[in-house]
Amino acid sequence: MSLHLIVALLMLLAAAMHAGWNLFVKGTDDRLSAITAVMTGGAILSACGLPFVDPPARASWIFIFLSILVHLGYYAGLVGAYRHGDLSHAYPIARGTAPLLVAIAAAPAAGEWLSPLQCVGVAAISLGIVSLAFERGMPKGDHGRSVLYALLTAVFIMGYSVIDGLGVRRSGNALGYILWLFALEAIPLLLITLAIRRRAFFQHLKQHWQSSSAGAVLSCGAYGLAIWGMSVGTLAGIVGLRETSVLFGAAFGALFLREQFSWKRAAAAVAVVAGNLVLQLA
Repeated sequence: MSLHLIVALLMLLAAAMHAGWNLFVKGTDDRLSAITAVMTGGAILSACGLPFVDPPARASWIFIFLSILVHLGYYAGLVGAYRHGDLSHAYPIARGTAPLLVAIAAAPAAGEWLSPLQCVGVAAISLGIVSLAFERGMPKGDHGRSVLYALLTAVFIMGYSVIDGLGVRRSGNALGYILWLFALEAIPLLLITLAIRRRAFFQHLKQHWQSSSAGAVLSCGAYGLAIWGMSVGTLAGIVGLRETSVLFGAAFGALFLREQFSWKRAAAAVAVVAGNLVLQLA
């Protein structure tokens, strides 16, 4: 089996895992506590592995700290998107827009320029995103806020994807980079949550420790695989494959959260996935 096929299959697995932990977050009333619980659990798991791996190279540490800062913005955007919108609506907008932004940012940042066929993929992604954003007409009220937060989340996804892609390539040790990032990134989020929602956070842990634990495993696996993938493949290609999670997210929202899944959402999700696959195959 070729490395390219192995990477592609692992990114599809990462996509399903990512949609899975987002299902846990959306399925609770307190999204901030849910995200903090998942990330804290992931940090504990990662910290347990630190004694067994070499630390990443010094040149990559600045990228780890930048990624931690950008991830804080990502969590804030995610909380806002899920507070005002459905998983099957906000998730495809946020995750589907990210490969488009990464493809644009990767050109000057990593020297990865789009080919004409990849531009076709970008156009398909854009069409799918626009159709989702305007599914109910002009975005306004909660719908408009959900779209705005989802697009803001996509910007942060682009930010940490490019940062981690460049960082892991300078680390000399992908696993060391991944574990140190996961072990450290939950600390500021946990401190913020304890400062503003201490009682609610511990109540959430008491009631949802099982789903939080499962979400921690899924979150670590999903982004850990993605970072490793960016160490061996192009940023836009890896992020594009990983963001096929929009199909899983839309399906999970309909199956488990009883959200409406219209043919418009289905067509938009397929367009986003098709565009991402063209980016990868090109």
